[in-house]
Amino acid sequence: MKRAVFLDRDGTINVEKDYLFEVKDFEFIPGATEAIRLLNGAGYFVVVVSNQSGVARGYYTEEDVELLHRHIADELQKSGARVDAWMFCPHHPDGRGSYSLPCSCRKPLPGMLLEAAHRHDIDLRGSVMVGDKLADIAAGMSAGCRTFLVRTGYGADQESLVSSSTEVYDDLLAAVKTLLQPLHPV
Repeated sequence: MKRAVFLDRDGTINVEKDYLFEVKDFEFIPGATEAIRLLNGAGYFVVVVSNQSGVARGYYTEEDVELLHRHIADELQKSGARVDAWMFCPHHPDGRGSYSLPCSCRKPLPGMLLEAAHRHDIDLRGSVMVGDKLADIAAGMSAGCRTFLVRTGYGADQESLVSSSTEVYDDLLAAVKTLLQPLHPV
């Protein structure tokens, strides 16, 4: 089974912008591409898990989300990094609109992580969820993952709300560097 690092997208990989879907508005958080490249080099399977209720709200389409993900993948590739799987929940948090079915994929529920584990043979207990919101942390904990909160995006405002079992870092790069430190440095 694979070890994975599950990454929230907005506020963790890229600068938080409400309902981001246009390529022109996308901007990496400094160090994010290096962090993903380090994860790749260490053999982690990298999965993006992102709530995208803008689809249900009619702000953009699933195709718009996929187009943005292809752009991010292209930009990562230029830096020698990659995301191995992209998952997103298009549902409305209140179950309204054309995406009104009750779902198990919208974080804080662990559905995207569980589905990724099933599809890609991921060991959830040996995996990590990194995000900037309590919903990300709750999804990771429910799936049995180690959890990291980053202070980028909404993380600085939510830091005081996480339990002591969640590790807190300034950004994705700091979290990844700590994750990859040997247990017994020479």
